[in-house]
Parts: sequence; structure tokens; C-alpha cells
Amino acid sequence: MALLPLVDPNEFVGLEGITHLCSGGESPWLKRQRTAYDLFASLKSASYSGRKTIYEHGDSCRRKIGQLWNAPANRIGFLPSAAEGMNYLARGIDWQPGDNIVTTNLEFPSVAYAWKNLPELGVEIRFVPHQNWIVEEADLLAAVDDRTRLVAVSQVSFYTGQNLDIAQLADGLKNHKALLAIDTTHASGVVQVDAMASDLCVSSSYKWLLATHGTAPCYLSEKAEECTRATSFGWRNLAVWPSQGAERVAEVKEHPMPQKLEAGNPAMVVILFLEKALDLILETGIERIENHARDLSNEVSQGLAALDINVITPAARSRRSGNTCFLLEDAPELVDRLAEHQVYVWGEYGRVRVSGHLYNGSADIERLCDALKEIL
Repeated sequence: MALLPLVDPNEFVGLEGITHLCSGGESPWLKRQRTAYDLFASLKSASYSGRKTIYEHGDSCRRKIGQLWNAPANRIGFLPSAAEGMNYLARGIDWQPGDNIVTTNLEFPSVAYAWKNLPELGVEIRFVPHQNWIVEEADLLAAVDDRTRLVAVSQVSFYTGQNLDIAQLADGLKNHKALLAIDTTHASGVVQVDAMASDLCVSSSYKWLLATHGTAPCYLSEKAEECTRATSFGWRNLAVWPSQGAERVAEVKEHPMPQKLEAGNPAMVVILFLEKALDLILETGIERIENHARDLSNEVSQGLAALDINVITPAARSRRSGNTCFLLEDAPELVDRLAEHQVYVWGEYGRVRVSGHLYNGSADIERLCDALKEIL
């Protein structure tokens, strides 16, 4: 039976006549975001009362992210980007010579290289290799020892679309002191995320969460809060008002989560956009979206196999997400050729990524495969 979109593509800007299979790169813009912008514009002009209402929307957005991630809202802060989540740990942990970090050699650069300067402190970065494009959870855990301070991974791979078993990693680390940090940029909004299985969970907003750049929700566990220190400070995460008034003193207390991660105001207009997008995701249901995305991924794999294209995304359903990927040396050229057929995918680093979300259906996959037949 043909898969129909869970959400009408007409809910989005600019999809008329377009097959948009690249939420893993940039998602299309929701038409309902126009009302969010109009709201922000009116509140921005409303002085103190407007600022107060904007903050209330920020708290509402925290609660909705918490609902999506199965996490309490008071442990979720807003960062400028997902990269800042990993960098918070790079700067905030009291690293000692001989410590190590475990990650994979297929990681997104923001996860792989947030620790770039730490070898100068005697910290070892352990890159666990993939096996034929699959990262095995057991291999990650086997690299952990008593000096491991952090395991840092993406829940869903930007390169292959593999969905790591975060629960397995968390269970394997329960007798270790190591923190578990997960970048859920390619998971949040399309597959289920259990932030509380981790110590830090962060996501960009401009992909599967259907918002835009400038805000990345970030969960921080109590354990992680206790063993890290903030390294960016400002009026928002310090207790300067009303305790200090106008005059500054040498000592000042720090606010706990969620303000701990926010030295200054987050990008509030983006938070209003994210809040509006979360309404749609939560209304649709993340389990329903996850099943739909995996069904679409299966159809993509079958269509590509019929064209003798080798998919590197895992075959097992539980290891799939919204991304289905195949290797191609000149991926950007194929992306451009497909765009000429009004089919949008994403391609870089020697692979093409096809991303099916809640506004896609079987007709989109069929159109992709028809275009590939003409091009290849």
C-alpha cells in the first residue's frame, strides 16, 4: 500500500511541484511560522510586557522539547548551536592527563573535533572505527576504561543514517564514571529520543525539528551539572539581580539549570519558530513519525537496489531513521542534476543522503527513482 504524507505538503512554503527529500540538510519552512514571526514582531515592540511574554513562550518551548525528549523542562537550556553543546563539555570538565574520550570515526565534525585542544592537556581521543559503515555499540563500550571521562556520539549518523541504541550505551556505562553526550540533530523530530538516558543531549533546530538556525535545545543531567563548570557568563546565568543592584562585587553566585547554559538571551525569535514546529510534531506523534520515516527509508532502499545502487544505511529497521544514504564520489553533481528534475536531496563527503519526513510519501520516492533512472 502506498504511503501517504502524514502532513499535507501544502502546510509548507515552496513545495508546489517539488519532491523535497532533504530535511536532513534543510527542512522546508512551515507556513504557520508566519504567525510566529508576526507574534514576535508585536511582542518585540511591546516593551517590558512584550519581553515577559516572549520569555513565557521560551518556557513553553522548553516544556514541549521536554515532552518530545521525555525529560523535565527545568533541565533544558537553549544554546546557539548543537556544536556548543559538545564544546560546553570540552571546556567545562576538569580534564586530567591520562583521561580519554570515546567517539567514532564516522562522527559529524562538531562531535569529533570539539575536543581538538584537549590532547595538549594529555587527553586521548579514541576514534572507534566503523565496520562496513556500521558503528557497533559493543565496539564503543569496549573502548571505555577507567580513565574514560566521556562518550560522545550522534544518535543518528549524518553520514549513514544509522540509529544508535542509546539505551544500550547508557546501560553499558552505568558502572563507569564516564558521561554520555549525544547529538540528536538527525534524530529529534523524526525518531524517538530519550534524553534522560544521556548526560547531555543537544539538537540543532533547522533540520527535522522544522525550525531554523540560531537555537539548539540542550538537556543536561544532574550528574553532568555537578561535574562540569560553566565557562561562559553573563547577566542571565548569574544571580546579579536583585541581590546586587547596580554595583558589582567580586563574588557572584551562578544560576543552576536551565539558566546555567544561557549566559545571555537565547535567539528568542527562533524559539518561537521552534515552539510552533513542535506543536505540529507533537500533534502528529513522534512514534507515528518514526514508523513513517522508517517505512519511507525502506522504500528508498528498495528503489535504489533496483537501480543497482548500494545503500550504506543499516538494513535492520531499529537501526534506521529518516536518512537513507549511498556512496557516490561526485555527490554534489548528482544533487544538482536531481534538482533540475525538481527533486531535492543532499550530497557531500562522497555520499548522497535521502531524507523522508512527515510531509513525504511513496509518490516522492517513486519520483526520485524515476529521475535517477534518467540521470544514471
